[in-house]
Amino acid sequence: MDEQIYVGFGDVHGRLENMARIPEIRTAAGVIISGDLSNHGGKAEAEAIIGAARALNDRVYAQIGNMDKKAAEAWLDEVGANIHRKAVELPGGVWMMGVGWSSPTPFGTPSEMPDEVLGEWLEETWVKVGDPSRLIVVCHTPPHGTKADVIGKGTHVGSVAVRGFLLRRRPPVCLTGHIHESACEDTLGDTRIVNPGMLGQGGYALITVRNDKIAIKLRHV
Repeated sequence: MDEQIYVGFGDVHGRLENMARIPEIRTAAGVIISGDLSNHGGKAEAEAIIGAARALNDRVYAQIGNMDKKAAEAWLDEVGANIHRKAVELPGGVWMMGVGWSSPTPFGTPSEMPDEVLGEWLEETWVKVGDPSRLIVVCHTPPHGTKADVIGKGTHVGSVAVRGFLLRRRPPVCLTGHIHESACEDTLGDTRIVNPGMLGQGGYALITVRNDKIAIKLRHV
């Protein structure tokens, strides 16, 4: 299989200015948006973000984060872009699965679920994957106890359920987000993790697929 490159980012929060500045976005095999399209936005806000992405690349995969309303998710379903709780076969037999929303926050955001529900969603979606050894996991909430979930002076606020899932299922890569100040690359067990931080601050990920190898790298515009 020829090398394929996917562009991944999240935590857009309505800020579009850096999207077109990503050098690889127009030629990528696809664009993956991990969540938080908006700030408490619904259909109109999701439509604006996905429309901007599709103007640059017509293969866009997305899910909502905790800051998006259910109407945004319904619209993503309508237009065939939603990856939340779905497994998608990409060209060359590579698979992608997504889980959006987030575990509870102190802020009462629109799309939160108990952590154990996120774990159930991950397992339910993993079962749908045709080849788990060639899998891109897209999970808005980062795993607990990694560089991707740190706030303040070292407090870890990520998901225990996501951590357990990654350690059990051992996917090659995980694109995450949610914690803006924790843009990073990290490794958990056999899984390479990237949290690009906010798109508005220039962070994105490059996911490279070649033969049986899937790699993910943090990049900035």
